Amino acid sequence: MSLAADVLTRAKEKGVMIATAESCTGGMVFAALTDIAGSSAVMDRGFVTYTNDAKQEMLGVSSATLAAHGAVSEQVAKEMAEGARANSKAQLAVSITGIAGPGGSEHKPEGRVCFGITFGTDTHTETVEFGALGRKMVRESARDHALSLLHQALSTK
Repeated sequence: MSLAADVLTRAKEKGVMIATAESCTGGMVFAALTDIAGSSAVMDRGFVTYTNDAKQEMLGVSSATLAAHGAVSEQVAKEMAEGARANSKAQLAVSITGIAGPGGSEHKPEGRVCFGITFGTDTHTETVEFGALGRKMVRESARDHALSLLHQALSTK
């Protein structure tokens, strides 16, 4: 069974609805989950918020947070995940914001991706440095990591 299929099975068993908030992956996590028949039982909605305006308008990310930390930060990932949960019928939400490349900067290099996962009242964030693997590989790695975060959340609650 694939990781995505296992996430769906666990969510169904627990009666948990899922939402996603994605930036650099452009909906890849939501697509991976909804590629599987029967996903509508647990998939509520996916937010693709590529711009800062979209993050603010759709998820309620604070302009002050964006100004202080930038879009690629754990603080923004936290607000994205919590915004996805608050603006949906989901109990579990995952967020992704990062630099897929090419490019980046000394302070925010290519391959840096920040994640948020919120389940109930608990929110966890983390940053993963995938490195300059190329745009396609960074995005796929971020998708897979988000699926593993969903899997872990459903395995521990």
